[in-house]
Parts: sequence; structure tokens; C-alpha cells
Amino acid sequence: MVQRDPLQAILETILPNVYFQPPPNVQMEYPAIRYERARADSAFANNGTYRLTKQYQVIMITRNPDQSAFDTIAALPMCSHERFYVADNLNHDVFNIYF
Repeated sequence: MVQRDPLQAILETILPNVYFQPPPNVQMEYPAIRYERARADSAFANNGTYRLTKQYQVIMITRNPDQSAFDTIAALPMCSHERFYVADNLNHDVFNIYF
């Protein structure tokens, strides 16, 4: 099982259209969640990596700027809202989540 599968399952309970690093030729359906691996934080002990936590950038894309899924995503553990922007008449809320 891929480590991000539980994250995929959680996101699919919020919105039905969830895409992990979709290639450019994929036509997404909205509202949607697009996410990708962003970075990893390491903690070190005894000359080695003690803990590695991956960070994902989660982008909720909707036509409605007041989408109720915003509160659900923002309430996820280890999740913070990064920014909001509009592109191509679609609203984008960017979150960072450690999973």
C-alpha cells in the first residue's frame, strides 16, 4: 500500500473528485481537490533520521468561493491554510498538510 492512500481516502470523503499530481492531459471535474507531495521534514537522533514526515500541498478548486469543504479540509490534523487565489474563474484554496 502506498503511504498516501489513507490521505487519498480522507480527501475523497470531502469531495468526490480527487487528483494526485494529475498530468496536463487530464481534464479535471470541479469541485475538485488536487494534491502533490511538497517536501519532507526530518528529525535526527543518534546520527540518523529519527522521523520523516511528508508534507503535501492540497488545493481545493471550486466555482463557489464559499464551498463548505473549506472548513472540513482546514480542520484536518496538521493542516494549515496557505493562501487563496482565483485563476480561470475558479477559486483555489491552498493548504499544507503533514501526513
